[in-house]
Order: sequence, then structure tokens, then C-alpha cells
Amino acid sequence: MSNPVYGKKAAQSRKGRNLSAAVWVLLVGLILFLVWSPFQAGLFNGLVLNFEKPILWAVLIGSLLMIVWVCSYFKTMKLDDQRDWTAVAILFIPITYMLALISAASHYFAVNAVLIQFLYAFMFIIALYLLQNRQANTAIETSIITVAYIIVMFGLFNWLGQGRTVSAIVGWFTPTVFDGQYNQAIWIDANGPRLASVFQYPNTYAAFLMAFLFVAIFAITRSKRWWVQAIHAFMLVPMALSILLTLSRGGLVFLPVVFIILLLFLKPAKQLLWILYCIIAGLGTLLIAKPVTDLGQQFHNGQINDPAKGWFYILAASIILAVIACLIQRFIAPVLDRATDKWASKKLGNLWLPVGSVVAVAVIVALLLGTNLKHVLPGNIGERLENINLQQHSVLERFTFYKDAVKVLKDYPVIGAGGGSWASIYEKYQNNPYTSRQAHSFIMQYLVEVGILGFIIMLGFLLFVFYKYIRGYIRSEEQKRDSYFIYFIIVFSILIHSLMDFNMSYVFIGVLVFIGLGGMAATMDNRSTDRVKLKASSMRGIYSTVMVLASIFLIFTSIRYIQANNAIVKGQTLMQTSGDYREIKAPLDDALKKRSGHPNAVLNMSVLLQAGYEQTKEEAFYNEEYNLLTNALKKEPYDKNMYAKLMALYKLKGETDKAYDVLKDNAGRYAWDMNWYEELIAQSFELGYQALGSQDVALKDKYFHDGLIAYHHVVDGVEHLKTLPEGQMQGNPFEVTPTMSLNAGKMQFMLGQPEAAAPILKAGIKEDLGDSTSQEIARWYLAALEKSGQSDQVVYDKLIQIDPSMKEQISQLAAIF
Repeated sequence: MSNPVYGKKAAQSRKGRNLSAAVWVLLVGLILFLVWSPFQAGLFNGLVLNFEKPILWAVLIGSLLMIVWVCSYFKTMKLDDQRDWTAVAILFIPITYMLALISAASHYFAVNAVLIQFLYAFMFIIALYLLQNRQANTAIETSIITVAYIIVMFGLFNWLGQGRTVSAIVGWFTPTVFDGQYNQAIWIDANGPRLASVFQYPNTYAAFLMAFLFVAIFAITRSKRWWVQAIHAFMLVPMALSILLTLSRGGLVFLPVVFIILLLFLKPAKQLLWILYCIIAGLGTLLIAKPVTDLGQQFHNGQINDPAKGWFYILAASIILAVIACLIQRFIAPVLDRATDKWASKKLGNLWLPVGSVVAVAVIVALLLGTNLKHVLPGNIGERLENINLQQHSVLERFTFYKDAVKVLKDYPVIGAGGGSWASIYEKYQNNPYTSRQAHSFIMQYLVEVGILGFIIMLGFLLFVFYKYIRGYIRSEEQKRDSYFIYFIIVFSILIHSLMDFNMSYVFIGVLVFIGLGGMAATMDNRSTDRVKLKASSMRGIYSTVMVLASIFLIFTSIRYIQANNAIVKGQTLMQTSGDYREIKAPLDDALKKRSGHPNAVLNMSVLLQAGYEQTKEEAFYNEEYNLLTNALKKEPYDKNMYAKLMALYKLKGETDKAYDVLKDNAGRYAWDMNWYEELIAQSFELGYQALGSQDVALKDKYFHDGLIAYHHVVDGVEHLKTLPEGQMQGNPFEVTPTMSLNAGKMQFMLGQPEAAAPILKAGIKEDLGDSTSQEIARWYLAALEKSGQSDQVVYDKLIQIDPSMKEQISQLAAIF
């Protein structure tokens, strides 16, 4: 069978084929979508209110484009070859997310994920058919590269202190511009300022830059026009420099790996050109890296800088590199082609340079890490390089995330815990009290979300597309290979980096990957699937109907959810500006009507209803809030904020036992939340003490035993944290607080075990007994010692010196209990 893209006859026919009006609409719509989407913070799937609306708009736009696609390709689609059936197979990916709704840890997150996966499927299908046309392929490829270059320059403008200027240009169509500044285009952390551009996360930006750095190098070597070569060469230094400014260790580690693997797909002449351009771009970048880095750091540290000076360095290096590239392509590239002809014809001839590159990379890494060569880089970049090792805290933390993800998978093995579940469920399974709403690995997060079944389907789909692409690539001529290799570069680079980061949580990145997969699949041979005996017209009709109905459903769902989002925002605004209960409640009611159980709507309505009950004590307010929260928690069983609202409601009505049950029953879901356990231990004592006052000894013992179990959970957790590897940070604070020691010690004492209470209380005693809590702990501690026939003269003298009356109080405690 001939290849529809790589085959000579088919390629010629498509070259002369004009695009229909519907296809033009589809093409323009997709291009506009690609321009719009990255400036919505990369459409980050953070699954919170601020990020939700742009994602819903993306789903809406993607669904509209899908309907246009059906109109464009209904007559030409036959569903009788492998490409057509690949367009069917992609639908199994969102279907696995629909199945995961059954066991979803968060219905809200899982539904959003279903919408996103359908968007990805639509992008793949559109690209699969659209990119088979040479005109459309050229337009989409050019648009993707242009958008990438705009993102790079946007980031550098922000780095050099001109963020307000470029933010004003994009501010009219993105909600990510706050107070005239694109939010977190420069990420500030313990390492100082880090470049993040539109993604608000440096590591994902590094993955994006890595992909398009190689795209630019490939575009230089492919193009025959000098001005096209100059444009791509001009961008090499800005992209290489931006990679350094992200301070992403993952980007620096994966960059040579991806580079070497990509070399395997090139003939020796182009391998040499790639290596040459990387060396030239690297040298040009190193020459300007320090002054440009210093200028950016000065600005973001509140000092006066000179952006014109920074741009002079960048533009000068870029222009020089562009000129050099044009000269290389004009004079050196042809010579290399002729000189390596025999080399290229030899078996495994294209392996020599990649193998040599491995050795060269190893030498460079050794020099950078083991010598003073790293000092040619700006200080913080050199320090980041120096800290690359398997014992570095970010590596250790990622391994911990992966181990914890396996724990989740054991509980949700087949269909997973639902889309976005890691953000909801990780606190139950975490090894230590870190905060990470992302698993920092596409594979591990995917396993958590859709289980082994969904992962096998996704992996099988990816392997099939890669296999068919590589098989077609090997069999085709060089000119035909070049038409779609850019998509392979993008997909491969991003997926490789995503092994250890959450790049695919950015919907724009996901869209790029699935468009890229569609471009790779567009090269697939058109071998007929003879086993499918159904009529082409029938299959076409069924498939088109399904896609139109799915698109219409997603359009109306997206619109409804966007309206709910708008209503929530309106309600939140009115809560700050209005005192009219009905005016505030109306938009929140509307939001819950359009999307019941939306966490933000539920929490805001809960605040409103709780205030009403607190002021009036009317049962209607209580009942409405109670029903609201309990129903919402059926869909969001891990939402800590909802549990907090429910406990507060119980306490308002004096139902402290019910509030306690919520606290105790859900403690296992927040195993490393120190505040949760401190409250649980305190409430165990209070309720147990009340039961003691009511002469209910059995109930007292129950509360006290529960409280002590919680206390020992904290003690065991503190001991566990001591076993963490030396380089790993524990995360949030987790310790036995003085309040925990006091309440646990009192419970142990009142259970008639003063000898066990003494060490618990002693652990909470501070050197300085100046505050009331410390004095109370000391008093109970000394009473426990006295009761068990022991003493601590040092603590006793300190306490009596502060308050002599404590002597009598200690004796009374020892006598009473």
C-alpha cells in the first residue's frame, strides 16, 4: 500500500488540492485557538476557580471546531483504513476518564478531566485529517512555531523588567494579567527569580523551550530559503538563554538525552549540523548569560536595571548567530552532504555521532560539575548545576510522590480514582507532610487517575502512533520525512520531560502533544482494515453522528459551567460589597443550579447560610446548610474545607459530639495535618472531661482513648520523619505541640496512669515557663510525678518561683485524680 503522505503520488495530489471553505474555517479557528490558549496561563489544569473558566472556554472552542471538522470531512471519511480507525481509537482515552467517574475521589475534578480529555481527542482527530493537506500542514506548523517564538520573547521582556509593556498587549484577552502585570511570568522562590513566561512554572517552560530549540535547529537545516534560516537561527540564543533562566535542573538533564535520541533520526550530514548549531548557540548564550541574568535579577530584587543593555546583548548575539547560520547553510551544509555520502550509506552509519555525543555530553557534564568551568555561568545557574544528583531534595521528593502514587493505585487499581484525584486524595497516602497537588510525573498521575485499564489504553495508543510514524519515517524519502518531523520533536521532547514533571497538566501543552500525535498519525499508511465489513457510508454516518452529538453535549455543558463560574465570581464579589442576603444568595443559587456540588459555590453558600443561622438561629438556615454540605461531601469526600464548615455548623448548634465525629472519622484522610490532630486531641479531652463530669465513665474512657490514639499517631509520625533521607525536606511542620502534650498528658493522668502521663507532659515543657500553657503543663507534670512517687526539683523550683500557689494546686491535682 502506498503511504498517503510519504507516497509520491499521494503527496503530489494533495499538493494541488485546494482547501474547501469549511476546512479554511477549521484551519483559521485552530490557529486562533493556538494563539489564544497559552496566554491563559497555559490553560493550567490547576482545577481551581481561577483556572477553570479558560479551560471551559477551550473545551467550548474545541467542540465547535469538531463540528466544523465533521462538516469538512464527512464526505471524504470512510473508516476503512488505519488512519480512520485511529480517529476512533482515540475516543477510548476520554471514555476511560468517564469510567473513572464511578470511583472518583472528587466528582468536580473528574468531570473537568473528562471535558479536557475530550478536547485532546478532538484536537487529535482534527490534526489527523487536517495535516494530511500540505497547505494546512504548513499553516499549522508555522503557527505553532510562531506562537512558541512569541512566548519566548514575551518571557524575556518580563525578565528584563518590561512585563507591563507586553502584558498590556495581551491583557485584553487574558485574565492572567493582574494590576497590569502578567501573573508569575517570573517565578520567585528560594533560588531567586526564575523565568516562567506564560506557564507560571519554570520547569514546564523549560520542557517547552527544549522542544522548540530542537524544532528551530531542524527548521534551519530543512529550509532552502535564507531568510527562513535566519529567523529560526535568530531564536536559538533567546531559547537557550531562557532555558538557563528557568533554573530547571530537569530541563538541563533531559535536554542532552532528547538531543542524542533525535540525532538517531538524521543522516550524518544533518547530525553534524545539529551538533554545530548547538555548540554555536551554546557559546553565544554563555557569552551573554551573566550580564542578562544579572540585569533581570537586579530588576526583580527591586534595583534599577537597564533593559536596553540586556536587549543589546540578546539581539547582537542572535543577529550574529543568524548570519553564521545562513553562511553555514549556504557554504558548509552542501559540502557536508557530499562528504558524508559514503558514510550515510554504510550500515548503522547514523549511530556513530549519537554514540560520540554521549561521550561528549559525559565529558561536558564532568567538567561542569567537577571543575571551575561552572563559574562561567551566572552564580545561581552554576549552583543549580552543582546540585544535580540523586540525593538532591527535589529528586527525593519526586520519588516519594511516585511511591505514594503506587499506594493510591493499590486502592484504585482498575479504573483509578478519577481525573484530578491526586489533588484531592494525596494527603491520605503521603509519606511525609509535603504539599503537592501534582504527582510530578505524567505516568504516575495517569495511573492514579484512570488505573491500569486506562493506562494500558493510553500507552497502547501512544506506542501504536509512534510505531507507525517511525516505520513510515524509515521507509520514506528525506523530503517527505521533513514534512512532519517537527511534530515528532514536540511530542517526544515534552513526553520525555513529563516523566518527571506535570507538563501535561497544562492544557495548552496537552493540546500541542495531541496535535503533534495527530501530525504523526497523518503520515500513517492507508492500509485497508479488511476485517471491518460494514458499509463505509453507514460507518461514516454513525461516527459523524456520535462526534456531533458529543460536541453539542460538550458545548452546552461548557456554556452551563461557564455561567456557573461567572455566578460564583459574582456572588464572591457581592459578599465583599453588599449586605443584602437575597442579592448575594441569588447568583450562588444559580451557580449550584447549573453545577450542583461545585466546591467554590458550596463553600461560599455555606458561609452565607452559616452567618444567617448565627444571627437568627432559624432552623431553616441550619437545615439548608446541613443538606448543602452533606450532599456535596458525597461527591467531594476529601474536601477539607467542607468538613471544616460542617464542624463549625454543628458547634454553632451545640452539637459538639457530631463535630467531633467528623473530626475523628476523617483524621485518616489528613494523616499529616498537625492542626487537625491538635484539634482532635483537644476535643477528645474536652468531651471526655464533660463525660467525667456527667459520671459517664465509659464515654469518658472512649474519648480519652481516641485522643491518645491520635496523640501517638503524631508521635509515631515525628519518629518516621527522622528516617527521611538526609537531603529530603519533610514539608509542612509536623510535631508534638505543647497543647497536644498537655491534653494527652491530662487524659493519660485521668485514666489513672500517672506514670505514663509524666513523660508525655515532660515532652511539652519548655525551658522558659513564662506562658500559661507551659505553666499548666508543668503543674500536671509535677502532679503526675507526685502521684507516681517521683519528683523533678528543677521544674518544681522554676514553677514555684513564678507562682508559689502552684504548690497547693499540684497537691490537689495529685489527690483528686
